[in-house]
Amino acid sequence: MKVLVTGVAGFIGSHVAQKCLESGYEVIGVDNLNDYYEPRLKEYRLAQIEGQASFRFEKIDLAERKETEELFAREKPELVIHLAAQAGVRYSIENPHSYTRNNIEAFLNILEACRHNKVRRLCYASSSSVYGGLKTIPFSEEMSVDTPISLYAATKKANELMAHTYTHLYGFETVGLRFFTVYGPKGRPDMAMWLFTDAILNGRAIKVFNHGDMRRDFTYIDDIVSGVMGSAESKLPSPCEVYNLGNHNTEELGHMIALIEKKLDMEAIKDYLPMQAGDVPETYANIDKAQKDLGFSPQTPLEEGINRFIDWYKDEWLNTTEK
Repeated sequence: MKVLVTGVAGFIGSHVAQKCLESGYEVIGVDNLNDYYEPRLKEYRLAQIEGQASFRFEKIDLAERKETEELFAREKPELVIHLAAQAGVRYSIENPHSYTRNNIEAFLNILEACRHNKVRRLCYASSSSVYGGLKTIPFSEEMSVDTPISLYAATKKANELMAHTYTHLYGFETVGLRFFTVYGPKGRPDMAMWLFTDAILNGRAIKVFNHGDMRRDFTYIDDIVSGVMGSAESKLPSPCEVYNLGNHNTEELGHMIALIEKKLDMEAIKDYLPMQAGDVPETYANIDKAQKDLGFSPQTPLEEGINRFIDWYKDEWLNTTEK
C-alpha cells in the first residue's frame, strides 16, 4: 500500500514514516522544512529515513493548493497520515496567522485532495488541547470540546469538524488522533523535556510555569506510533472517529523534573512563574476507546522514557551538533 505521511521531518512524522517502511508500505514523505525550530533537527530526522528503497521525499507547502493537488494527482496514495501542522500552544498567542494557514487552509487542501483522488482513509493529528480548561478528568472523547482556550486548540477542533463534514459528504474514512504530551528521542526543542534537559546541562534556570502546579499525561513516542499505526490499519466502528492517544497516567511536573535531575545527576535551577495564557493545569487521557478499537496499549513508564530521551540527547544529538 502507498501511504502519504505529511510532516515527515517532524518528531512524530519521522517515527511514523520509519514504522510504515518497516511494515512494508511505500512511503511518500512531505514536509516544508520551515524554521519554527532549528531546521537542522528536521534535516537530521529526514536523513535517517532517506535512502530507503520504499521512501521518497517531497518538499511541499501543503497550504499551497496547487502543489497539494498536483502531489495527490501524481502519487494517488491509498492512505494519508497527516501530521504536518503548526504546533505549540504558546506560539499561537503571538503568531495566530501561522495557525490558520498551516492548520486550517492546509487541512482543507488535504481533505479536498483526498476527496478527488479516492483516498481510502485519512488519519490526522488532533490534540489533547481541544479539551481546554475542562475540570473533569480523565478526558474522554464523549466530552464536549466547544471551549478551547488557545487558537492552536481551536484549529485542532476545527480539523475534527472539517473531517466529520467531509466523511459525511464524500464517504472516505477519517480518524482524528488527540495526542497527549508526546516525548522521546528526536523530540521537539520547544517542549519542556528538551528545554529542561538543555538548561540543566548548561547551568541555566528552567522555567516552571504555574509555580509547578501542573500535571501532564506524558506519552512516549513508540507508544504514540503504535496508536497511529492502529488508526491506519484497524477496522473502524464508523467512518469518522476520534481517539485519545495518551499514557492514561497524569504525572506532576515536579516528578518529571526530578527524573531528569536523577538521570543527569544534576540539580535544576528553578524559576517559578505564573501560568501562561492558553495553557492548562492538567491533562489526563481516558484511552478505553483506543484500547478497544485500535488495540492501543502504552507500555513505557515515564522514567524509562526520560532515560531513553536523555541517552539519545547526550550520546547522539549533542555529538551531531558538535560535528
